[in-house]
Amino acid sequence: MILQLLNVVMPVFLVIGAGYIAVKLNLFKNSGIDGLMTFTQGFAIPCLLFLNIMRLDFASVFDWRLLVSYYAGAFITFAIAIIGARTFFRRRPGESVAIGFAAMFSNTLLLGLPIMERAFGAASLAGNFAIISIHAPLLYLIGITMMEASRADGRGVAGTANAVIKAMFRNTLMIGLALGFAVNMSNITLPEPLISAAEMVARAALPAALFALGGTLTRYSLRASLGEAGMISTLKLMIHPAITYFMCAIVFNLPIEFTRSAVVTAAMAPGINAYVFANMYNRAKGAAASAVLLGTLASIFSASMWLVILG
Repeated sequence: MILQLLNVVMPVFLVIGAGYIAVKLNLFKNSGIDGLMTFTQGFAIPCLLFLNIMRLDFASVFDWRLLVSYYAGAFITFAIAIIGARTFFRRRPGESVAIGFAAMFSNTLLLGLPIMERAFGAASLAGNFAIISIHAPLLYLIGITMMEASRADGRGVAGTANAVIKAMFRNTLMIGLALGFAVNMSNITLPEPLISAAEMVARAALPAALFALGGTLTRYSLRASLGEAGMISTLKLMIHPAITYFMCAIVFNLPIEFTRSAVVTAAMAPGINAYVFANMYNRAKGAAASAVLLGTLASIFSASMWLVILG
């Protein structure tokens, strides 16, 4: 069992570790990591999302029970983290929202997809893509709305709506999702060379993104806001997937394929978007950065535990 888990989980984290060590030893420049991140998040991952959303069978995958099971856990951990930041760490309202966002936002793409694929095969990813298709738009909408409401210099309703819309249309991941939805729902048949080209780029997405993630983690420090990072990581790696598992298996009795997709996605570390959000508002950046690093390290063990539970 342990050897099987290592075969599933360790290759993912070895690629992350290779990126980390390469940058630490100056074998790969930080500017190269920036370029690799631009390629993966600006081109390769949008191609991956486009192709998979384009091919999704919406009728069989978009089960409201799956989405409720996952997002109920996300929203509960968001609320708990805000309360914890205010009560135990005496953070200001805006900082508490940034900490809550880190506890809510999973690394669905760079960790969730490769671990799920290695554990249960490429055919198991449909539920993951159903969750991912609304993940960033929904959580950014909630995070931005809560942040604007908590700030003394908030934009108000109209300004908040404008900020959300601009963020969505500028984000290449959103564009990839939107194009995938458009092609799927319109039943357009795209030229085979175009699909093949997109597949070639998409195949590079996950390994390149994992290597770049490792390089990016060299910029963060666990010394900053370790207490908040520990709270965020516990909520993200243990509480969120536990709530999701309870909702999937006990409340809704979902098929095991959906339960696996939801729980594995919920059990992933905070994504880099947690730091992007904190940086966007200049609130609790140290806590968000530390949570990304600590959560990624701890997810080696927590992901293995959840894979055992999920069979």
